[in-house]
Amino acid sequence: MIDPDDADRPGSPAPGGADWWRRAVLYQVYVRSFADSDGDGVGDLPGLRRHLPVLVELGVDALWITPFYRSPMADHGYDVADHRDVDPLFGRLADLDALLAEAAAAGLRVLVDLVPNHSSAAHPAFVEALAAPPGDPRRALYVFRDGRGADGAAPPNNWRSVFGGPAWTRVPDGQWYLHLFDAAQPDWNWSHPAVRADHETTLRFWLDRGVDGFRIDVSHGLVKDAELRDNPPGVDLEPDSGFRDGAEPHVWDQDGVHEIYRSWRTLTEGYTARDGRARVLIGETWVSDPVRLARYVRPDELHLTFSFSLLGAPFTSSAWRAAIDAERDALGAVGAAATWVLANHDVVRPVGRYGGGAVGERRARAALLTMLALPGVAVLYQGDELALPQVEVAPADRRDPVWTRSGGTSVGRDGARVPMPWSGDAPPYGFSADGVRPWLPQPADWAARTVLAQAADPMSTWLLVRGALTLRRSLPHLRGDELRWRDDVPAGCLAFDRLPPASGAEPGSASASGCTAGTATSVGPSGMTCVMATDGPVRLAISGRLALASGPVGYDGATLDLPADTTVWVAPPAP
Repeated sequence: MIDPDDADRPGSPAPGGADWWRRAVLYQVYVRSFADSDGDGVGDLPGLRRHLPVLVELGVDALWITPFYRSPMADHGYDVADHRDVDPLFGRLADLDALLAEAAAAGLRVLVDLVPNHSSAAHPAFVEALAAPPGDPRRALYVFRDGRGADGAAPPNNWRSVFGGPAWTRVPDGQWYLHLFDAAQPDWNWSHPAVRADHETTLRFWLDRGVDGFRIDVSHGLVKDAELRDNPPGVDLEPDSGFRDGAEPHVWDQDGVHEIYRSWRTLTEGYTARDGRARVLIGETWVSDPVRLARYVRPDELHLTFSFSLLGAPFTSSAWRAAIDAERDALGAVGAAATWVLANHDVVRPVGRYGGGAVGERRARAALLTMLALPGVAVLYQGDELALPQVEVAPADRRDPVWTRSGGTSVGRDGARVPMPWSGDAPPYGFSADGVRPWLPQPADWAARTVLAQAADPMSTWLLVRGALTLRRSLPHLRGDELRWRDDVPAGCLAFDRLPPASGAEPGSASASGCTAGTATSVGPSGMTCVMATDGPVRLAISGRLALASGPVGYDGATLDLPADTTVWVAPPAP
């Protein structure tokens, strides 16, 4: 239901190519931790609106906003009780409409999070299902089953929750319901036509309000094995493991999910056909096999799906090249662009993942600059542009249900969700009003990591990212799909060229290239070259202009001395 004072619709977004999404930079806003406007310690939609100019200055193309829907917040908004309203914690529908209008005027597209695998246990449909007796049609909207054993006291199968413990909870009448995540997040039954129809209504509701598309949560999990067969025994997955499809083949990546996405693609294409403005579907698809992953982005299904291979790759040139090649080969076979990811609200931040401290920060900056040089879509998680480290959140302050359901064996995801530092010398660093304690505590040593401090520091990560995004938009070398590896680069050094889309350059047209520690070898000047040193310092003979560097380097226009854990972009020589 839309209140009368919420009835104004946002305006049309700024003009742009119909396929803007194939090379966009997408910025993830974890709304709880972005900016708090009302002093309750939790980020909200008005807080996000206040900082839109900063995101425009940074140079991103689109926002993905995590759930702001009505919710009891058992999983911080991913337990949705009403998919077609804004929770008062985050504002009102009028705030969302105003955000869409202001973003469109600024040239920013906005995608919202869709959570179709499960609802909240407080969703009216689940409340009715619990009140109904076994066999009642209202229970068919969810996955209810009798238990195993003589008295039905054992769960229907051996499936495990992603958050730890069994994926089944028993209700007082003896039946069990399925929840792949928290017990407060029962899974929908996607074989039921009413479930499909209701979600299509949700898609139309937000598209009618002006959103540019959806990030689809757990896109590989909606459809389960029809017989609910046991998964193979003996596999003990970590509660926060991402790729689970190999160990749990009857839960994830079922073939029936593709029919759903074909219908959604038809729906969104109908909106695009009306006004020429692309509506985009992006999947959060934790499928480890790139060929299986590519099935989600066939021409009649999702537009994009996150490529998580770099997120899990070790910081070595061989691992990065293998991951990039596998993703590009598989996705290219179906005509899809890769969507590169190094961080999000569910995983350890890159600084921590790459070793922490000064080494972790150097590697995180180098990895980020390399990712931004790749063809396709790049996803920035809020704080990537500040090189925020993973925070060690004290047990008393942890809020993630993973911490509780795992019995304290997993610290959960709170360390990657600590609120953004905007300005000032002490918490809350402009996230909330002075004196307000954010929902997760911020470190006392983040004064130099605030947006305001980094915007004034010529060596900051924020200015490095802004420079990279400016070049992505302006240089023809970075706007196409071409990538040419420099094949004689030894282990420990990753190097590739980006060529202008219409250059027609052939792989063998440039001079021979190489990269060896302590010796100077020639790197051809035919295109923008990205070089990342992972295992040690390298010296390169390369003519051109230094466009960007993730850290201090030596370069005289002919010879490049590149320290370990450093990435550079080298532009062709001036004509």
